[in-house]
Amino acid sequence: MNTKGFSIDREHIWHPYASMHNPPPVCDVHHTDGTHIVLQNGQRLIDGISSWWCASFGYQRQEIVEAIREQAAEMAHVMFGGLTHEPAQQCAEALLALLPDSLRHIFYADSGSIAVECAMKMALQYQISQGKTTRTRIVALRGGYHGDTIGAMSVSDPCGMHQIFSGVLPRQFFVEQPSCRFDAPWDEKSFAPMAEMLHSHSQEIAAVILEPIFQGANGMWFYHPQYLRNLRKTCNDLGIVLIFDEIATGFWRTGRLFAMEYANVVPDILCLGKTLTGGNITFACAIASTQIAEPIPTLLHGPTYMANPLACAAACASLKILQSADWGKEVARIEAKLRQTLAPCRQCPNVADVRILGAVGVLDVRHLPTAETLQKIVLKTGVWLRPEEHFIYTMPPFITRDDELERIARAMEMLAYA
Repeated sequence: MNTKGFSIDREHIWHPYASMHNPPPVCDVHHTDGTHIVLQNGQRLIDGISSWWCASFGYQRQEIVEAIREQAAEMAHVMFGGLTHEPAQQCAEALLALLPDSLRHIFYADSGSIAVECAMKMALQYQISQGKTTRTRIVALRGGYHGDTIGAMSVSDPCGMHQIFSGVLPRQFFVEQPSCRFDAPWDEKSFAPMAEMLHSHSQEIAAVILEPIFQGANGMWFYHPQYLRNLRKTCNDLGIVLIFDEIATGFWRTGRLFAMEYANVVPDILCLGKTLTGGNITFACAIASTQIAEPIPTLLHGPTYMANPLACAAACASLKILQSADWGKEVARIEAKLRQTLAPCRQCPNVADVRILGAVGVLDVRHLPTAETLQKIVLKTGVWLRPEEHFIYTMPPFITRDDELERIARAMEMLAYA
């Protein structure tokens, strides 16, 4: 980083989850390419987390770059109120071809957090339309993460990264994290806390929101598919809306096109994002069933950049890539390699658990290295990782080679021992 740029960055630019009075060390990026982040000094870093889980097909995919370039030359943006355009229509057509038949109504949002906000509004307005005006609260799981806006924070783990805001957040209901692991025999007791919550407070609950199968940033936890089957039935019985947040889990990340396929259940509302544009531009959506959408007279939300044509064009290109290869096979390859290469980490005294599913590998550690130590190991190994909470994890692009996966695993092991 040049001296002037370094000074401007440290003095004036706020980074995610960082302090301005004591900013963390940062690496200066020149460009990205395939599975790599290339620094200004020419060093190439293997991206072990897909740029926060969104660059699943790798960087600079020419199909997406060209789609954005062509769309920018024709129409970069136009408001969506009272207007429509071909990129939004094509994106909807591509999504509908992938989705379960019951999910037909797409609300475009400008980020994953906003998609969650919209899903919650849909659920609340649906209950109002049914005359259930006392149903104003949402049930969520401890260990869950749904975004950084106020509504999304209110349904994220109350003891997680947002707990400082607890005094101003809407009061929601929380149920303990599902205790039955994905790879363990089903234990019916695992669902008992959720069943008790839903039956005890059914007249107050508008919806349940959760990340199916895989809890992300706050939990890094894989739980049993039967939990979702039980939840779907209970929500049906009690008239509670079921929302799945597949912003991080969707599009093959867990080894299935959508994580909900492990349970063979479909929610009333589905949130998608991240891989939707291949990590090229911010975009997301909340998709509702006809049963939820039709009774709502006017959904009270309308982002300025809703259905942005550049984002829609990027999503269309990304969804074509999604259908152009056997990504399930590639994710299975990554899973097998992660199981092999992360196995030695089980011997590390700092590692409490090793969890792997699809293209996700997690080391649950007792303590994390400092930001300074992290940067030293990143530069030494040439692998970009960003641990969170008490997790060292990888979610590599699906094009990551086996030798690159081996380097990622060794970097994770070094961090665990640091």
